[in-house]
Amino acid sequence: MNPRKVSRSEVRLLTDLPNVGKAIARDLALIGITGPEQLAGRCPLEMYRDLCQATDTLQDPCVIDVFISITSFMSGGEPLFWWHFSEERRRLLAHSNKRLHSVQPGGSR
Repeated sequence: MNPRKVSRSEVRLLTDLPNVGKAIARDLALIGITGPEQLAGRCPLEMYRDLCQATDTLQDPCVIDVFISITSFMSGGEPLFWWHFSEERRRLLAHSNKRLHSVQPGGSR
């Protein structure tokens, strides 16, 4: 959903979240997330890793931006467009010992 249209009090479905449409909602379901309440406290980098493994595909890194935006929102942050989180993603990846930038499809955790 367009972040400008998000009303925190009306969030019931994944598609009610900022930056989440049908495709991202399907991706979240692939990693076991079926409701917005499951996002608070989740690690966006782990979610990305899990999605890459579940799809056996190296996903676009901008998916991490979306995951940061929705976990932030569900933890009380403002509903912002996903690209506002690109710099945070770059910092996280630069400091991550998980080396998500080299995640290989079908790899182990």
